[in-house]
Amino acid sequence: MQVEFTADPAEEDVRVLEEGLERFNRDAPLAADRTKVPIAVWVRQDGRVRGGAYGDTHYRWLYLSSLWVDVALRGQGWGRRLVERFEAEAVARGCHGSWLETYGFQAPAFYEKLGYREFGRLKDFPPGSARLFYWKPLVRE
Repeated sequence: MQVEFTADPAEEDVRVLEEGLERFNRDAPLAADRTKVPIAVWVRQDGRVRGGAYGDTHYRWLYLSSLWVDVALRGQGWGRRLVERFEAEAVARGCHGSWLETYGFQAPAFYEKLGYREFGRLKDFPPGSARLFYWKPLVRE
């Protein structure tokens, strides 16, 4: 047995790690709804993506991985509409909450206007800013 470091891991080694963790999670008592199901909402113009929201649902939670709106469309409500449609689909899937990560230089005030509340912060990540974690209940329980 030995501990080995590599800055360039082989894909097959990473796959062994991910599959082992997946087997462990599958056997956990709270394994229901654990499967990540992708979710995406787009703003298109003439077939071109001009904005979108992407993430997944699992464990009855929505995760917003990416949200972007073309700079020419910002300030017109497209971001809000994307998030609202994204959240509505998650509720239809049975989700009761949503969470996301953003940076201090991105759009924390935007998410706060939509009802998201900060639950974590990594200061100076990146240097001079912060990585922020937000959550929001989607339904009243």
